[in-house]
Amino acid sequence: MSDLKVLKKREEIDDRYKWNIDKIFATDGEWEEAFKKLQKEAPSLKNFEGKLNNEENIKEFLDKYVKLGVLAETIYVYAHLKSDEDTSNSKYQSMMNKVDAYMAEYASYTAYFVPEILSQDEEFIRNIIINTENLKLYKFMFEGILKEKPHILSKAEEELLASVSDCLEAPSAIHNMLSNADMKFGNIIDEDGEEVELTEGNYSAFIKSKDRKVRRDAFETLFNRYKDLENTFATTLSSSIKNFNFGAKVRKYSSALEASLKPNDIPVEVYKNAVKTIDENLKSLHRYVSLKKKLLGLDEMHMYDLYVPVIEIPKEHIEFDKAVEMVIEGLNPLGNEYLDIFKSGVEEGWIDIYQNKGKRGGAYSWGGYATLPYVLLNYNYELNDVSTLAHEMGHSIHSYYSRKEQPYIYAGYTLFCAEVASTTNEALLIHHLINKEEDKRKKLYLINQELEQIRTTVFRQLMFAEFELYTHESLEKGIPLTAEDYNKAWHELNVKYFGPEMVVDNEIDIEWARIPHFYSDFYVYQYATGYAAASAFAKSILDGEENAVPKYIDFLKSGGSDYPIDILKKAGVDMTTSKPLEATIERFNELLDMLDKEIN
Repeated sequence: MSDLKVLKKREEIDDRYKWNIDKIFATDGEWEEAFKKLQKEAPSLKNFEGKLNNEENIKEFLDKYVKLGVLAETIYVYAHLKSDEDTSNSKYQSMMNKVDAYMAEYASYTAYFVPEILSQDEEFIRNIIINTENLKLYKFMFEGILKEKPHILSKAEEELLASVSDCLEAPSAIHNMLSNADMKFGNIIDEDGEEVELTEGNYSAFIKSKDRKVRRDAFETLFNRYKDLENTFATTLSSSIKNFNFGAKVRKYSSALEASLKPNDIPVEVYKNAVKTIDENLKSLHRYVSLKKKLLGLDEMHMYDLYVPVIEIPKEHIEFDKAVEMVIEGLNPLGNEYLDIFKSGVEEGWIDIYQNKGKRGGAYSWGGYATLPYVLLNYNYELNDVSTLAHEMGHSIHSYYSRKEQPYIYAGYTLFCAEVASTTNEALLIHHLINKEEDKRKKLYLINQELEQIRTTVFRQLMFAEFELYTHESLEKGIPLTAEDYNKAWHELNVKYFGPEMVVDNEIDIEWARIPHFYSDFYVYQYATGYAAASAFAKSILDGEENAVPKYIDFLKSGGSDYPIDILKKAGVDMTTSKPLEATIERFNELLDMLDKEIN
């Protein structure tokens, strides 16, 4: 047996494979100076309290709010990105904790703004915004504030909530530290007979291994470790959900779901109808499980068999530079402007590419109005990593366009729109790869990849959404939830979703503890709605419909300048109907038919 394969330390990775955070602050000392400047200037935001009764003061407040907001966001982003590079680095943990704590104080300096605006005559505020040239920019923002009047608390209550915001984020922070820094999963034997360290970062590769023992061992090793801490994770998740329910109750919403959706003018029915639509079409997923079982030649289909490709092809090692080429080819229909932005992002240090010890797992796109739209990857040389690159760069180019075309207050797009751009990129990439592939088996392998995209992004995320609805509604009714309750609900959902031909292994019962998105209330359903919208965009672009690309680019440029349902409607996608989701399921069935031909 060879020496144990271990992850590199951060300093052992070449700088060209790391994101360029020096473009935010050249040194940690510069960050400290900026932080001191913010601490010195931010209290001046309180000077406008009680004075927001004329256009001059409102304009002066908003100018300062934007200037300091950009600075605060930049400081916050830098500390978190540095922390995510190595979550075991105490220096950057300290910086992150320091800025997190301060942001609660910072929020308290402006907590009076919305209550003070709402305490005044609505017509008076509307007239100021409409008739003052310098304030017309803020019309949509003020309309949103006025719409939320029934849910805004008194000045003192808003200040109190702002001051404890850091505490309310504690469950998410604890989950992050447990799963990324403190948990050690041990070692397994890989396909080459070598002992390797199992991590959240490399688990995705092992669970797709053609060697059934490798994927079973990875599956059991990972989830048994989570099982060891099930009571801690249950308490953490319950605490997080209680915080969301508390926020909804004090703000006079009927539920946490309404509190999450209503500010963006998304009907609660959009969420519930998505879950209902997928429940009515689970026979398609059952058929997929059945076909996969046959193609894999298994007597029993287990949960650890779910991610393995159904078609046997030589394992391809894809270097990162090659991945970039593949994505650029796939995104060619979006035009030169989009491709040039993509290329410059790769060259200018947007991306942190490879795994290192302590690095936060998974992948994300993140940044601030005055920073690059950074991408964190844990690139592992597989086709799925190529897709992840396309996905996260979709987010980042969406951010790039939004920040370039919109002012600070509208540059942040809503979660409902967030997954559309990323998934459009994925849809274009997989379509390109399937179409260009001449080898029959490779083509079928790619067809399975698209099936997996739909399974994981639509079916899986709506299973998550159904679980979220159960957990929030249970705790809203005062029904306490233990680890046993969470495990039981998760097991039953897996049985329902995957059907009679799937052996739902007991280890999967604890999988809910692994999902960080549950600490962002009612986030995950938007992967499914986003995929449905993205499918519509990709189809119109690939079909060469008139103005398809300009319409799509306009969507990317819209940021948060309107409600998400309306932004998508303008681009030709109506998410208040079940049609986009039903069309995605139709595509899933078409792909199943292609697979069916292979085995019959």
